[in-house]
Amino acid sequence: MSLEISRSFGLVEKALDYRSVRQDMISSNIANADTPFYQPRDISFGDTLAEKKAEVFHDTSNKLQLAQTDGAHFPLMNEKSNAKATLFFRDGHMARNDGNSVDVDVETTEMSKNSVMFNALIQAAKKDTTIYKSVIDGSSKVQ
Repeated sequence: MSLEISRSFGLVEKALDYRSVRQDMISSNIANADTPFYQPRDISFGDTLAEKKAEVFHDTSNKLQLAQTDGAHFPLMNEKSNAKATLFFRDGHMARNDGNSVDVDVETTEMSKNSVMFNALIQAAKKDTTIYKSVIDGSSKVQ
């Protein structure tokens, strides 16, 4: 059950979920650094979050509008996209003799970037709740 403080809170909550999954994947990549033929995995969720943002804030500026030039044409169906986060193998790294292509330096860098983003999202969520808490506290003192 999600606590809905503001329209953006659900978006932050979803981003935190994806960042948590990404942290687990990067940890798994590091743990398998010595596993023969292991390829590092990653997750892409930027498009999914952008779509969720457009849905939350009713932003249709990036959508191509369908022109209905004849009354006999079928109207555009309001279909929900089923875009999901995409799991992929990170490539571009040279495989070692055992076929493993995990680069621990790359993985630790990605983990650090992901941790910074996760912490920034936590701070954004805290700030959002603090604003509403101060409004509630202030309104109780007015009476």
